[in-house]
Amino acid sequence: MASDKEYLDFVLEQLRDAEDISWRAMMGEYILYCQGKVIGGIYDNRLLVKPTESALSLLPDAPRELPYEGAKEMLLVEEIEDRELMTQLPAAIAADLPAPKKKRKS
Repeated sequence: MASDKEYLDFVLEQLRDAEDISWRAMMGEYILYCQGKVIGGIYDNRLLVKPTESALSLLPDAPRELPYEGAKEMLLVEEIEDRELMTQLPAAIAADLPAPKKKRKS
């Protein structure tokens, strides 16, 4: 099942106070970026984020779910309407992740 653009718009509205958020459509789902780093995505109209140390600290009781078959488990964000959480979470996850690899020109 693909995610709805309306759900993406809802999540982006909740993330409006977070800095440097971007997204990209991919195979009917949406990948979310913060500071150019993949922090999670919208899969089957669920907001799932990478289970970094900071994410686990901010979402201690979050259920772990698979975005799609064969993928690694991610954390389900259930408190999407918590504006403070949605402002802090993306930058906290991005801070835990390595810098994106530079693409080599052929």
